Amino acid sequence: MNEIGPNAIARPYRGVSVQDVDSLEPRALREHLLARPVYRRTAFVIAARGDDRALVQLERGEGGGDEILVPVRDARVLAGPDEVAFIRDPAVDTGNATALARAAAASGRHARVYVVEGRFQHVNFIVEPTPRRVRVLEVVPPHPPKLLEMAQSVLDFDEDLPPVELAFQPIDLLELAAGHPAGHYLFPCRCAGIDVGAPVDFLDHGPPQAADWTLLGCERSRQIHVALYGREPHARVDFCPLVRDGAPGADPTLVKCCLRERGIEQEGARVTVPWGATLEEVRQALRLLAGVGAPVPA
Repeated sequence: MNEIGPNAIARPYRGVSVQDVDSLEPRALREHLLARPVYRRTAFVIAARGDDRALVQLERGEGGGDEILVPVRDARVLAGPDEVAFIRDPAVDTGNATALARAAAASGRHARVYVVEGRFQHVNFIVEPTPRRVRVLEVVPPHPPKLLEMAQSVLDFDEDLPPVELAFQPIDLLELAAGHPAGHYLFPCRCAGIDVGAPVDFLDHGPPQAADWTLLGCERSRQIHVALYGREPHARVDFCPLVRDGAPGADPTLVKCCLRERGIEQEGARVTVPWGATLEEVRQALRLLAGVGAPVPA
């Protein structure tokens, strides 16, 4: 039997069988399970007695061919009722490790193993949930920013990921503008919530003439400004997440950069996706940051 450590769940959760038993005492529980066959995909049993639960790992015996039921060769009690917290929440996708970890944290209970009955009354477990923290650096407004929403969407559907906790770190355009007072601002593109107490233009609208404005924009915006008007902006405040973040640190970090046209780039613990990234690119980035993706070729 494989060792079961922190963040372990059943993948897929159809490998979990829920069985009512007369006793959760380890010896009696093993004897009960060894005495009866199980479905050939069953790897774990959630044994239930009243409100108590125990988690058991099975080693299946060989069947004689295509049998639906196979014998149990061995059973290992991973957690008894004193180590298991049972949660019933019909909103939880029990195939998703992040959702299971969130349910465990939201329960306010302290246990080594959390058994969750979730959506469609499907049941799974998570052992010692310890979500991996991933920083997301992104420009606001808008609120919430697109990259954060895309990363959350990936966590909601990718069942291969371990538990992940997104730690959002905003780069606030309004705060940057307030820190660099100007009589006229130029932003890369229109978005809701831009009110800086001064006239504002937007680079993607292509104002017919350049003004003595302060461009709040990255290197790509500077390049577009030079191409449109034949000169550098009067002043510029660079909000690029890569510039603001500096050299990659030890914390797993997700950013996006307008200079990247397609694909993702890994630099230490930081992964960069393009402006206008696809959901698949964000998924690949999160898988790398969570330690389950193949390294990006140099």
